Amino acid sequence: MLLGEEKGLSAAGRQHVAVMTEEVVRLVRACKPMTIVDATVGTGGHAEALLEATGAHLLGLDRDAEAISNAGARLERFGDRVTLRQADFRNVDAVLDECAMPWAGAILADLGMSSFALDDPARGFSFRFDGPLDMRMDQRQELCARDIVNEESEEELARIIAIYGEEHAARRIARALVEARRRRLLETTGELRAVIEGVVGGRRQGRINPATRTFQALRIAVNREMESLGAFLDNAPARLAMGGRMIVIAYHSLEDRPVKHRFRELVNGGHFEAVTRKASRPTPEEVARNPRARSARLRCIERRSA
Repeated sequence: MLLGEEKGLSAAGRQHVAVMTEEVVRLVRACKPMTIVDATVGTGGHAEALLEATGAHLLGLDRDAEAISNAGARLERFGDRVTLRQADFRNVDAVLDECAMPWAGAILADLGMSSFALDDPARGFSFRFDGPLDMRMDQRQELCARDIVNEESEEELARIIAIYGEEHAARRIARALVEARRRRLLETTGELRAVIEGVVGGRRQGRINPATRTFQALRIAVNREMESLGAFLDNAPARLAMGGRMIVIAYHSLEDRPVKHRFRELVNGGHFEAVTRKASRPTPEEVARNPRARSARLRCIERRSA
């Protein structure tokens, strides 16, 4: 997820709004799945819609314990049709085995960042609030953003910010971070934002906040998001039943590129068929209702043979 984009909230402010829900439901319902895996269940927006539209059992995964708790409350009315596990979607194979589910009729991954986590200052994901430099999706892991910012070399910081943030000023930002931490260790998101803005200036009208790309890069590095996505794309397709569909919603090229390449590889191998010939995008009406959906890109493939 890029540039402060996240899975949206409704006008009410706290009800989660899943992105491209109608398209997801249409694609999944067409393959009549007995089991659906929502590999990034979040607070259950897509899961709720899929459970309402099908008679399938749903297995929901998420790294965030709070998200699992929220999803459990939202999906409680579906009873034993729902199984939730706190897990990284890179481990979808192991979770399916643990739950005695050899096949899935549909697998969904929405790579967007939940608004609930972004809007919690204590989680340290956003430059909009002052909080600890944390950024861990799974609070059980030890590595956090503070460790990277204060301990990595200037060269490694520049690499992280350039690759995961696609930030042109990566080298200058890395140098400024190293200089700042020599005076005093950086502890909060506000301190990090101030260093970045000291290098690239404040927000200009109509442009993203200058801290956005660096915050994104650090979050990706802390949570090893690209490694998790790669493992998921390697492992999940093999668990699709015949006629089963895999759907991935990405929000920027860093995520969408490996999805596009992996899906093309699977289709060229002859065992899968592209359901979406190119990335589907939200309708103008959805973007008007939920501007945070504007960068979403949905791709879908279907398993055609063993």
